[in-house]
Amino acid sequence: MSAVQPFDATTALGDEAAGPDELERVPGANGELVLRRRGPHHEIIANGVFLMDTSDGRSERLLVTAAAARMPERGRLLLGGLGVGFSLTAALAEPRVREVHVVEVEPAVVRWNRGPLAVHHGDALADPRVTVHVADVADVLAEAEPGEFDAVCLDVDNGPDWVVVPANARLYDPPGVAAALRVLAPGGVLAFWSAHRADGLVGLLGEQLVDVEVREVPVPRGEPDVVVLGSVPA
Repeated sequence: MSAVQPFDATTALGDEAAGPDELERVPGANGELVLRRRGPHHEIIANGVFLMDTSDGRSERLLVTAAAARMPERGRLLLGGLGVGFSLTAALAEPRVREVHVVEVEPAVVRWNRGPLAVHHGDALADPRVTVHVADVADVLAEAEPGEFDAVCLDVDNGPDWVVVPANARLYDPPGVAAALRVLAPGGVLAFWSAHRADGLVGLLGEQLVDVEVREVPVPRGEPDVVVLGSVPA
């Protein structure tokens, strides 16, 4: 099957208009979620805090492309956090990725990606290589078989020191990292996205993985977005 190419949402949606316009407000698994449209783009607000939008996506794509470059050929990738679909689209475009398991705790986010957000990624959730799990990624990791995946990419919050959902802090501590490492095959890759520096996480990964790397992506305001990744020894 040919690789999925990034979708040109700007062309599809036209010129930017005044906004934002609130499209939907729903109670979510971890608080209130709001979907808004601002000109050609959409944004998601969680508990009153800006979470993500469709205006850029470079660091979200890097989370997956950097991991895919290291993972074994024709591997299985687990993506924690669907967001606005940027990471999923990047995964489907990678020839080393055979299948993608997307874990998203918020049913509304999955529904929005099949609806108004699909224009930004060409309806990537419809790709037959994709399996969607509406669940907490910590639960999916706990239930997975040892060595089941060749890459685990986690983008479920703003990072280890700035969580919107307090329960997500457990993904960045030693037991949480150990749970992710358990499901990785030899040579597999563990990658995290963060909206800020994550020195503690870098040190933790350095104790158990090889070739730990920090990749920064500048943003218009504030600290760069950060991707932290490392490999399981083969």
